[in-house]
Amino acid sequence: MRDSYLGKRIRGGGYAFKGAWILIKSEHSIQVQVGIAVLITGVGFYFDISKFDWMFQFFAIGLVLSAEGLNSAVEGIADFVHPDFHTKIGYIKDVAAGAVLFAALTAVIIAGFIYLPYLFPNLFLQ
Repeated sequence: MRDSYLGKRIRGGGYAFKGAWILIKSEHSIQVQVGIAVLITGVGFYFDISKFDWMFQFFAIGLVLSAEGLNSAVEGIADFVHPDFHTKIGYIKDVAAGAVLFAALTAVIIAGFIYLPYLFPNLFLQ
């Protein structure tokens, strides 16, 4: 079964979980984002948000964590390929960090749509 199609998929899933665990254990930015995700999930329970709000919230969390993970991978590859400072490596790292910024801003906007009406109900009367 080890070399079967299903065996390879199961093994690949194991590598994915291993990679996620490595990110959570070793990458400070991922740890911060996971902390924010736990906090905002608690806020979602507090305000009893709708299932659609949960869907958008978890999409935003996944988007940010994915972008952070890819950014960490790009930085690791760049540092491995060229450990000393190089302007092109700096450019690559900046672009990867910019992608994380886009994801984080998207998550903040989604959080605003979800939570501002709960925090300021008088401003969002319909």
